[in-house]
Amino acid sequence: MRTELSSRGNTVSIGPDLPFVVIGERINPTGRKKLGPQMAAGDFTAVRRDAERQFRAGAQVLDVNAGYPMGDELEMLRGAARAAQQACGVPLCLDSARPEVLDAALAVCEGKALVNSVTGEEERLQAVLPLVRKYGSAVIGIVSDKRGIPAEPRERLAVGRRILARAQDYGIPAADVILDPICLAIATDPESGRVTLETIRLIRDELGVNTCCGAGNVGFGLPDRPALSAAFLAMSISWGLTSAIADATNPATRDAVLAADLLLGRDTYAVRWLAHYREKQNAASELVRTG
Repeated sequence: MRTELSSRGNTVSIGPDLPFVVIGERINPTGRKKLGPQMAAGDFTAVRRDAERQFRAGAQVLDVNAGYPMGDELEMLRGAARAAQQACGVPLCLDSARPEVLDAALAVCEGKALVNSVTGEEERLQAVLPLVRKYGSAVIGIVSDKRGIPAEPRERLAVGRRILARAQDYGIPAADVILDPICLAIATDPESGRVTLETIRLIRDELGVNTCCGAGNVGFGLPDRPALSAAFLAMSISWGLTSAIADATNPATRDAVLAADLLLGRDTYAVRWLAHYREKQNAASELVRTG
């Protein structure tokens, strides 16, 4: 099953037989002291710069978040969406918990966007799924509900199955629902990695839809977080994960994704791996040349 996203003149396909899709996560004011105030003031220079950098680093889709408590989230997300589209023209993943904010941002998207996100809570499904249908977008379904995050893979699968069923009630095809198996910090839950991987496999084998998770969550609170995230990402891809929200500018992320694609037969004759290697060699040579 393939999920198609688009922007002006650009289409991205997500599927189990296709190269892995990285959704760039950097356009987010959380934890960034300067970005929130800039966005709140209507200055999207940094947004455009982050969009360009992630695109050059290999992000095929950009997650856009405007969760800054001192600003107008609706205007910030709408402005950031416009700026990101102008910068590189890739499909967008619009990230907000507020339906009215998603509605405003979807209205300015050029093409088919991804909504981040909906959960299995009925109130949330009723608020978000009509917007997904209205704009013909796709949606990330997080496999949690009013009881919280299920502890076991099959319980998470059951929530995912319910999200799919409710989406279909609204006329949204299964291909437009990407399930998030939920990745929690391994530092606080030693079983979180295993549970996430098994959930990915179950979704792949029993539901057949695409999957996406926040790859960086697994290493939260531990040293050398990028290395942990990259290792977990490579493992998740081998278990069936088809996309992830991650920092595309992190070299470890890029290496892990390209290596996994190569080893799973999605990079014929290592064309993408060799091109990436040459890029790194050229960058290193340029650094030496310029001192």
